[in-house]
Amino acid sequence: MARRLGRLFKDVQRLVSLSSVNTPLSHPVIQAPVHRFTGGSVRTNFMRALKELPSALSSKPRDFSLPNSSWGPEMMRLYEHYNSQCEMETEGGEKQKGPWKRLPSYNRILKFATGGVYLSKIIQSKARLFTRNIRDPGAAFEYVLFVNSEEQKCVCIFQAGHLLEGPPGHVHGGAIATMIDTVTGTHATVLSGPVMTANLNINYRSPIPLGSTVLLESSLDKKEGRKTFISCKVTNADGSKVHSETTALFLSINVSHLLLGG
Repeated sequence: MARRLGRLFKDVQRLVSLSSVNTPLSHPVIQAPVHRFTGGSVRTNFMRALKELPSALSSKPRDFSLPNSSWGPEMMRLYEHYNSQCEMETEGGEKQKGPWKRLPSYNRILKFATGGVYLSKIIQSKARLFTRNIRDPGAAFEYVLFVNSEEQKCVCIFQAGHLLEGPPGHVHGGAIATMIDTVTGTHATVLSGPVMTANLNINYRSPIPLGSTVLLESSLDKKEGRKTFISCKVTNADGSKVHSETTALFLSINVSHLLLGG
């Protein structure tokens, strides 16, 4: 089934001439000859999907990185600080790109590709990104990422919800690790294209209170062939307390291997 879905994914991309969007998290388009499906159900699903294509491509996925009613004052303050640096105004009153760029965030990685809303409906349609699978705003992972390509840095503003408790009143260490992996992995993807985590070494310094807002700062250490080495520090909102320090290693991959189950 995984291989059939992989072929289906490639056929859809070829037939509708999909191209990757201009975003660091875009997946490359996988070009391939059109295959003839021997399974009747797969062919039927494919033809039905083609009929639904126009409406599916026109719909826009929800961007979870935008502010919602659960965001506290510290979350909003930091968001506005970095978001204000995404677009700058010149002395002449003209607007130009700033040093930082906000990254959109969807509940499936597939949705970063052109036509991804449609593709997500036919490839493991019930799947959801781990950090974006709870509908109740503020209950778990509330976060937004910004990247600075010139400085090769990435920052994440993270507000931890009540469902992430580990020690009483504090965030579970696994939830912290999840966010560190998310931030460093996204940063590595911006720098090197599709990657997978090879190593994550976390030193926990102090616990994070539930409901608080913290800042995750990721920076590039070096790149060696397929390897991308990243460092990440988690601090409180004003940077006066360090909650954890991390080194991470990511390996560049061919994303078609994931889709084909190889």
